[in-house]
Amino acid sequence: MTAVTAALRPRSDRPWAGTGTLLRFALRRDRVMLPVWVAVTALMVLSMPGALAGLYGTPAARADLMHQMAANTSLRAVVGPVLGDSLGALTAWRVGVYAAALAAVMSLLVVVRHTRDEEESGRQELLSAGAVGRRAPLAAALLTAAAGDAVLALLIAAGLTGQGTAGALAFGLAVGGAGLVFAGVAAIAAQLTESARLARGLTAAVLGAAFVLRAAGDSATTDGSSVLTRLSPLGWVENVRAYAGERWWVLLLFATTAAALAAAAHALAARRDVGMSFLPTRPGPAEGRLATAGALARRLQRGGVLGWSAGFFVAGVVYGGLTDGAAKLVGDNARAREIFQRMGGQAGLANAFLAAMVGMLGVIAALYVTASVLRLHGEETAGRAEPVLAASVGRLRWAAGHLVIAFGGTVLIMLLAGLGLALGHGTGLGPILGACLVQVPAVWVVGGLAVLLHGMLPRAAAAAWGVAVAVLLIGWVGPALDLPRTVLDLSPFGHLPKMPGAAMDWPPVLALTALAACLNAAGLTALHHRDITT
Repeated sequence: MTAVTAALRPRSDRPWAGTGTLLRFALRRDRVMLPVWVAVTALMVLSMPGALAGLYGTPAARADLMHQMAANTSLRAVVGPVLGDSLGALTAWRVGVYAAALAAVMSLLVVVRHTRDEEESGRQELLSAGAVGRRAPLAAALLTAAAGDAVLALLIAAGLTGQGTAGALAFGLAVGGAGLVFAGVAAIAAQLTESARLARGLTAAVLGAAFVLRAAGDSATTDGSSVLTRLSPLGWVENVRAYAGERWWVLLLFATTAAALAAAAHALAARRDVGMSFLPTRPGPAEGRLATAGALARRLQRGGVLGWSAGFFVAGVVYGGLTDGAAKLVGDNARAREIFQRMGGQAGLANAFLAAMVGMLGVIAALYVTASVLRLHGEETAGRAEPVLAASVGRLRWAAGHLVIAFGGTVLIMLLAGLGLALGHGTGLGPILGACLVQVPAVWVVGGLAVLLHGMLPRAAAAAWGVAVAVLLIGWVGPALDLPRTVLDLSPFGHLPKMPGAAMDWPPVLALTALAACLNAAGLTALHHRDITT
């Protein structure tokens, strides 16, 4: 058979044709995002042994931690049970679930980007018209996610070898395995839903359900043996028991589940047309009811605002309920007390913990404002902004509809977080709400940077995610590693007063508010003068 004849064979005979080419293309497209995500997650894990050595440097201190965690139900629900008293076991306890969650988010973003995003933009239809098999795009997306998970697993295993080779390998494989499982979940979601946004939301909901199952199970047992924990892929990470008598057979759960999900996704992909889905979008009313660009923005973003609002309220209740337990857990540990005071100020351990949690919710809110602002970019690159702007709607009115949701939504979710903290801790509402609102100008600065990037450099708009993740990393890992003040000050949150407990300091708050306004003005000016992506 000649090469020309082989190239003209029907794609149904070669369902995976072109997988290698698409894989190379996907890796090239993700040559920045994927390494950065892997490096940040690995850095978070590998920085923990040193930080924990300062906190619990003696066997007696580690034994006391295990005893206190066994008696602290609420903290077990958040970070899981302590299964061993070595530094390796404490590392797996402290960051295992969260490293696995980050690997899962990385995988779902990669898979959806190279499957449903491509179909939504119309590029997949062009590729499918050539010598590309029906299953090749999905296979390439899963292999890209698998490559990222494999590199992450190797980095963790290599970096933790000093704590024990077997435990390091088990921990690295567990984190990578969790990423593979959620890559499979994202692959199925991409077949079921009609938009990339829904596919990401559905996979994120499954990840949230896995976290809730694990938390409920860990609150009931001290060794991860609950049925609820074992039903959750995040709970499987605990049950590998890295550095605590490794259970290698648990890794088979990751492998078999990921393989089954990938096979199911391929079977679904073979039974639908490009651009279609098994759960089509419900048709709207026969006559349009959205009279303004702002109403359209509210309709498009209402689901995200409701989801973030509910999440922040629940997180506030949980963190508020943990305050007294965290104070007891820290006890006389001077190193732990010092870290909390660097994060939350000097005015008493309870206030320091509350201020630290308020600060953490603030940096997480930076992810919300980034996603909400970049909805502008998504509408533009998908071609949906062009018909809106072709009518009597100006660019600034169109952008303002989304930015009101982004920046106003920040105020809403922080207020709900404050309400949850006050309810969970049983403290006064006023000081907590004030502390949460103080975070808003710093969140707005991150949002303003996203507006500036979208307005001036639309092709680099995704770099706003890098800014948000960097801010999150500085806020979470910086105090534990005792990073220099110059590094902490790179984050706008490093300039805010540590409330509740500290006195209000208006100059930095007003300066950040003014900076956010300038960034938004510059971004909107650039958007007004540049060409719209068509």
